Amino acid sequence: MSGLPPADWDPRSAAVLADQRHAYDRMREHCPVAWSPSDHWSVFRHADVGRILADHHSFSNRTSPHLSVPNGMDPPEHTAYRGLIEGYFSAPRMAAFEPVCREIAEDLALSALAQPRTELIASFAQPFALRIQCAFMGWPPSLQEPLQSWATRNNRATLHQDRPALAALAAEFEALIGNLLAERRASTDPEHDLTCALMQEQVEGRPLNDQEIASLLRNWTVGEIGTIAAAVGIIAHFLASEPQVQQLLRENPDLLWQANDEILRIHGPLVDNRRRTTCPVQLGGREIGADQRISINWLAANRDPAVFPEPDRFSLDRDPALNLLYGAGIHVCPGAPLARMELVIAIRALLQHSEQLQLVEAQPARLASYPSSGYASLPLQLR
Repeated sequence: MSGLPPADWDPRSAAVLADQRHAYDRMREHCPVAWSPSDHWSVFRHADVGRILADHHSFSNRTSPHLSVPNGMDPPEHTAYRGLIEGYFSAPRMAAFEPVCREIAEDLALSALAQPRTELIASFAQPFALRIQCAFMGWPPSLQEPLQSWATRNNRATLHQDRPALAALAAEFEALIGNLLAERRASTDPEHDLTCALMQEQVEGRPLNDQEIASLLRNWTVGEIGTIAAAVGIIAHFLASEPQVQQLLRENPDLLWQANDEILRIHGPLVDNRRRTTCPVQLGGREIGADQRISINWLAANRDPAVFPEPDRFSLDRDPALNLLYGAGIHVCPGAPLARMELVIAIRALLQHSEQLQLVEAQPARLASYPSSGYASLPLQLR
């Protein structure tokens, strides 16, 4: 790494990990494009992030030598795979899945809220994300525990940048998917679920191979389990902290779509994503060479006061097009319709089966640590 500048910050320091949002806020205001040996170039301002998202020619998504469908691809390769998966999040598919999603949310809410106090992450948020994921994919409930274990170990390896462990985890997930595909191929009465449907898909005139299917499903799984669980916890914590907003949404549940996005702008469920420069660029007054790794910091960009005045203030009057919760550009999250539907159903169930959500003063919520966002634990008092 000769010729690179001295470190501007340490993203893995105890101070940063203890309160990620406000640490990233400080970086955005004092060093909006920062270098560190662990994350390379981190970008915090909304304008700079927007420029990166809009320019896939200069900022490539191909950041790893390992196959990543379609997240780690650029056009024209990305275009074919992206077109293939968008249909899985169409309005008819969402309408068909909504009753299943509602049944899961209702079941978990009745259980989690049966007592006067609950720890919401363990009792509702994580089980909801796992059950929803398995139901959407057509996977058996017996996979929920292995998926939770895999996600936990994947987060730990990401935090410590343990590349051998990450490679082993990728191979483990590929083997898990390989077993699922083999079971379906051997079945005389195959299921008609999403996984089976993917096995019939073609790209550029040929069927998807098992490695491509496993990569695609791994990307969906990493995104779904971690971010949905984090998002449910973040929204529940916000509503318990803001009784007026909680009451507004109890009385006007149709506002949940918009309100959830605004709450998750204030405290996002996803910390960052990677890009790689394909040519020398200038960002925030810094000269960055070609083939450099870029870390887009979603939390800081969505709290940029230059775009969102008083960023901690909840407001339904902000321009939703500026909210980067689901990204922007050609890599905008294809699963946004599914995630929005799931979150509306989950939060509506929590509100319908309780009279009031309150924080427990004697047991403060505990923040999650990188690469996760949100809360590791969230005790709530129920009325």
